[in-house]
Amino acid sequence: MRILVLAALFGLPPLAPALAACTDPAAPEVDWRRCYHDGRDLVGVDLAGAHLRDATFQRSVLDGSDLSGADAYRGKFISASMIGVRLDEARLIEADLTKADLTDASLRAADLRSARLVTAILRGADLTDARLDGTVLRNADLSGATWIDGERICAEGSIGQCN
Repeated sequence: MRILVLAALFGLPPLAPALAACTDPAAPEVDWRRCYHDGRDLVGVDLAGAHLRDATFQRSVLDGSDLSGADAYRGKFISASMIGVRLDEARLIEADLTKADLTDASLRAADLRSARLVTAILRGADLTDARLDGTVLRNADLSGATWIDGERICAEGSIGQCN
């Protein structure tokens, strides 16, 4: 309150609420919107519920991390290593996961509408209840993945579609 009074006395505009900085440590619900984390080692971090809209993680290592419930709308995970990552109920609309390694990842109920998974590795991934409307899976390896119905297991050699 004292700051607001001083600002008014000197004719200064009131201070806007501070947003989290891109340098904040990885933590659940961290606000990393529009942040660059290219090439970072983020193995096993807890980013559940994190705000990652328009953030970029190109060539980063997120193996074993928890991004469940994260909002990564238009996030960039190009060539990222995401082995065993948990993305359950994550919002990945229009995200770019081109060449990402999502081996054994959990994407249960993830929203991947219009996401790009070109040449991504989804071997053994769980896509149960995932939304894939408009998702580009060109050359993606879906061998051994659990398909969106939660029952069908994609055959070995399933490239670009679940066979």
